[in-house]
Amino acid sequence: MKHVCSVINHSLRCLILLGAFAALPSLADDYSETSQLVRANKFAEALTKVDRFLVTKPADPQMRFLKGVIQRNLGKPTEAITTFTKLTEDYPELPEPYNNLAVLYAGQGQYDKARQALEMAIRTNPSYATAHENMGDVYARLASQAYNKALQLDSGNTVVPPKLALIREVFKPNLANPKPPAGTTVASVVAKADTLAAAAPSTQVPPSKPAAPANVSAAKASAPVVTPAPVASQPTPAPVDNNAAKAAEAAVNAWAQAWSDKDMNKYLAAYSPNFSPSGKQSRSAWEKDRRDRILGKSRINVSLSDISITVNGDQATAKFRQKYKSNALSVSSRKTLNLTKQGQQWLITRESTGN
Repeated sequence: MKHVCSVINHSLRCLILLGAFAALPSLADDYSETSQLVRANKFAEALTKVDRFLVTKPADPQMRFLKGVIQRNLGKPTEAITTFTKLTEDYPELPEPYNNLAVLYAGQGQYDKARQALEMAIRTNPSYATAHENMGDVYARLASQAYNKALQLDSGNTVVPPKLALIREVFKPNLANPKPPAGTTVASVVAKADTLAAAAPSTQVPPSKPAAPANVSAAKASAPVVTPAPVASQPTPAPVDNNAAKAAEAAVNAWAQAWSDKDMNKYLAAYSPNFSPSGKQSRSAWEKDRRDRILGKSRINVSLSDISITVNGDQATAKFRQKYKSNALSVSSRKTLNLTKQGQQWLITRESTGN
């Protein structure tokens, strides 16, 4: 299960992976016991258990990721950065460690490094929604630094202050949810941090409330009494097209099967000609990247669960949990596919991870 937590004084989200990597049955108890210690704020005890585990299985990605999470909670960001950095070197195909690195860098005010880490996360998985959201927050922080520098160089500039005030308003601490005390459990710090993780946290800015009238009672007293007009009967909503939903679900399952079979012709044919890869990749570059990644694995297994399909005319949205296994890597994540019906086929027009 993936938890989202907020970074102090930042809206960036990082993932605390307590199960984002699927555990092998023989190791499930070790992961479960360590995760329980983390949730109970017993970080020192959890770290001891992790280190003992890594003596015999030093390459295990889930325990190493968990170690970085524990180090962060113990107030050891430098050690956590080292742990996540080594994870990115050994498992460059995983975007989550990059995301967590960005959160840690942002917590230290190193926004340029945070940006670079997020660029790597997005390059690894262009549909990683959390990384894109965190990137927006990092750019806002970098903009704030640039505006402050502009005011230092030209204190008479009247254009910059309103921009700077807007950014400060967005990142203003939420007084209703003050900073949690040190040692808060991973599960209890919930906000905008899935912005940096399949390994780490997110913070949403609540919409501003409209100003209330200066005198509510007076406003009510002076308002004329108006008899509401009869409400027109609403049309009965169109019945759900179960056949279309089943066809869309079948298309999604066929896509996953083609991926598992490493059948690139069927896999790529599942995407609409109108599909645009996330980021700045061209369609041809994206297809080459997918071929290299898929055919470069000796074995792949992609299984889907909790599939939810909604259909609106010739458009459909599929949400599900995806379990991906290849060689020594096993990852579980939420995924969303947008599809459109072209002829008799449902084809993918957009995909995103972490939703």
